[in-house]
Amino acid sequence: MSPPEDASPGSGEPDLRPVTVTVIDYDAAHFSEWRCTRPEEIRLPPSRRTVTWIVVDGVHDPAIVEAIGNALGIHPLTQEDIMNTRQRPKIEEYEDYLYVAVRAVNLDGDEGFRSRQVSLLLGNGYIVSFQEQPDETFNRILKRLRAGGGRLRSVGPDYLFYALLDAVVDGYFGVIEDFGERIETIEEEVMAEPDRETLQAIYAVKRSLIALRRSAWPLRDVVAQLERGESPLISDALHIYFRDVYDHAIGVADTVETYRDMMSGILDIYLSSQSSRMNEIMKVLTIIATIFIPLTFIAGIYGMNFEYMPELSHPFGYPAAIISMTAVAAAMLIYFRRKKWI
Repeated sequence: MSPPEDASPGSGEPDLRPVTVTVIDYDAAHFSEWRCTRPEEIRLPPSRRTVTWIVVDGVHDPAIVEAIGNALGIHPLTQEDIMNTRQRPKIEEYEDYLYVAVRAVNLDGDEGFRSRQVSLLLGNGYIVSFQEQPDETFNRILKRLRAGGGRLRSVGPDYLFYALLDAVVDGYFGVIEDFGERIETIEEEVMAEPDRETLQAIYAVKRSLIALRRSAWPLRDVVAQLERGESPLISDALHIYFRDVYDHAIGVADTVETYRDMMSGILDIYLSSQSSRMNEIMKVLTIIATIFIPLTFIAGIYGMNFEYMPELSHPFGYPAAIISMTAVAAAMLIYFRRKKWI
């Protein structure tokens, strides 16, 4: 097995936080939970009559991933995929378990959103979830289980698998809503007084949407394969639930595409407005230059200093030249206005 990348995504520095493993064992009648941070502490319930959910926060410790893999009979290639956090979302079926890798997204302040890999393993009586770092993606499900769980505590691991996948897809809607607000703000700026910062904001949103699309579209394909119901680990009764998740995934992918088209349109509007503004400036400068061409001609004639120019010795020569230049400029302005050039 190849070692994992020793830098957390986007940080460039080793992830020094300890990997935590939370083992949750439950059924309709009982609930137990314990945590461990070292491979030798990992223990699984001896009985598979209950549902066991192993929550792993951090995948940068090969020893812990390998310990869990050995305990559950996980293929070494799957263990390698779990630690490789830069792969495309996918689904793989093995003889006794189902492996799904998706991208979970969360809002991240001014940066827009952050994307992290989530790996899910569905086996006979157990679920294992691997996250790059602890976040709030599955907090709601954990609270439901600890509070009694309702339907969640009375069904099998395939329903928990559906709930985890549904939580991942639901996380996209908050990010999409944030993008919608940012796009609306940029659109207002473009229609008002766009500047260089507006252009930078447009390109920043376009880059973020491209990154979001890389996560959303493969996620749709993964859910589509689950919705077809080809895995024996998922009961027929849950197909309708995965169909609902698939509808949500399609909605996310379509909205991302719509926002990308909107940003392309906003960029075109920005460039058109800047071009129109430049054309207006050039028109004003051209009109000014055109008005001064005959004035320069008149001034050039009387600046030649010939000895026998009758107007030079006339007492009203200078006022007459000024009045004539003013009249020419006024006539040209009137002509331009009638032509609706100004």
